Amino acid sequence: MTHSLKDLTPRQIVAELDQYIIGQQDAKRNVAIALRNRWRRMNSPADMQREITPNNILMIGATGVGKTEIARRLAKLADAPFIKVEASKFTEVGYVGRDVESMVRDLVEQAVNMVRAAKKEAVQAKAQQLVEDAILDILIPPVKPANGQLGFENEKKDSDAELNERTRERFREKIRSGEMDDRRIEIDVQQSQTPNIGIMGGSVDDLSMMNIQEMIGGMMPKRGKKRKVSIAEARKIMLEDEAAKLIDMDEVKDEAIRKAEDAGIIFIDEIDKVASARSGNGGGGPDVSREGVQRDLLPIVEGSAVNTKYGVIHTDHILFIAAGAFHVAKPSDLIPELQGRFPIRVELQSLSENDFYQILKEPKNALTKQYEAMLQAENVSLAFQDDALRELARIAFEVNSDVENIGARRLQTVLSHLMNDFMFDIPDVIGANAQVVITKDLVNERLNGLVKNRDLSQFIL
Repeated sequence: MTHSLKDLTPRQIVAELDQYIIGQQDAKRNVAIALRNRWRRMNSPADMQREITPNNILMIGATGVGKTEIARRLAKLADAPFIKVEASKFTEVGYVGRDVESMVRDLVEQAVNMVRAAKKEAVQAKAQQLVEDAILDILIPPVKPANGQLGFENEKKDSDAELNERTRERFREKIRSGEMDDRRIEIDVQQSQTPNIGIMGGSVDDLSMMNIQEMIGGMMPKRGKKRKVSIAEARKIMLEDEAAKLIDMDEVKDEAIRKAEDAGIIFIDEIDKVASARSGNGGGGPDVSREGVQRDLLPIVEGSAVNTKYGVIHTDHILFIAAGAFHVAKPSDLIPELQGRFPIRVELQSLSENDFYQILKEPKNALTKQYEAMLQAENVSLAFQDDALRELARIAFEVNSDVENIGARRLQTVLSHLMNDFMFDIPDVIGANAQVVITKDLVNERLNGLVKNRDLSQFIL
């Protein structure tokens, strides 16, 4: 699913999102434009690149309509560093809790992991060769070449070296084919001593604590430990070590900082939970901290320099997507300065009965396809008739209307109740090579009684 930004036009981005998310065309169009604008900025004149800032997006919609999924799929599509945070878990600076800068540090951590994984993939072949050589050295130590010896001894050394090399190559083939995976060998494993440190007599933020631990851990000597493991496990352990030695971490850090700055996406969920209706009578309590969180968010969203353990990152060109249901508070209850930092407002529509039907049938990761894949692992085929899908959609929509509207998540609850008996009976009662067909009558038989019962306690998440 990952593509180059250059190859993704806004229409293609929407088409990709359509494979996973039903409806919400307005939201898809806006995020597609925002993503394409990344490429446009990076290919504009150098003096203008610094001036072009992303248009941050505020998504407004009830739970379960696709807000988070749109942002998550967008990041995966562009191979961009992406993190999702809940605004309600942050506290104002000076209060006990997490400060808002931690989300930028988390984004850089994600970028470092992505770049490191890409670099590791690039050196994989070379690392595998070095691991094979190291394992062969343990199994069959190489013969030292003859050093200027004459006569019969020299010839004997040469023949021993040739025989040793041929044996090593035969064993190399066996290691590659997996024939020797169960054989146990003794290897040296490096263990870094990173102590757990607590600071008394004052509060220390997360970044400072991590830096202290890393500094002390780097000062302490790495201790080698001998372990007896199978060759299969030894290859995994040694491959990590060899790949790490081949990767230049300074280069990884620099590239990760650039990637986070130019392509990073931060999704701030539950933004409505830090908004409070201003009654105009002053006051205090939780509203003070809520407004404080909003004020702390301002410089991050507008653009500032944040210290991380990998270096300083500038947030000017990070794309921020905020989302909230806004059942109690309204977008206008956010402080005006923060409202101005999210110029694009998108209202996501509640899902209809037909939307539920399409969600069950069309997406690549549809719940019905997930159940089919799980039963396929048991060699049982599962099929949903079309009218059964429509009945499931009707029931889910009706329950959402009568109880609490939790959007598409209701389908998971309804399907789980429908399929639980089958999932329990396979493979003891329903054996391999069986075929399970879900019909409309079966759906009504198992679910209609619950729909009529207004208690519906089993459906409430």
